[in-house]
Amino acid sequence: MADETFVVAYDGQDRGVVDYARVRAKASGARLHIVHVLIWSPYSFLSAEELEERRMRRREELERARVMLLDPLVAEIAADGITVECEIRFGSPVDLILAVAEKQQATMIFVGRSGKRSIHNRIFGSVTMGLAQATTLPTVIVP
Repeated sequence: MADETFVVAYDGQDRGVVDYARVRAKASGARLHIVHVLIWSPYSFLSAEELEERRMRRREELERARVMLLDPLVAEIAADGITVECEIRFGSPVDLILAVAEKQQATMIFVGRSGKRSIHNRIFGSVTMGLAQATTLPTVIVP
């Protein structure tokens, strides 16, 4: 059984962070917990019917992300002998990743560096910067 848990913040595009965490988990015997956060804004001015339609679309989006993105990734990593789990959440990425890390009693967070709009975002994306500022855990920023 793994003594350590690494939480991996995966945006669905930057596979490098997953690959790097996978190498580190394999070397140390750690377990991986991959978190994919979908940003979803609740509109309070919608009618009840519109809100229900949004909830249905949200469920569909969750299922699509699980089937197309995370299930194949988990199968690939598990085939390498690494204990791995994943979860998809809706909301604020920084808050949710920190909550998952706490719940999983993570020993380290891995996050990719992304952002293409400004020099600041090229160096540290907003999620990356938010995690670096808010977490008390060692955080690996993977370029």
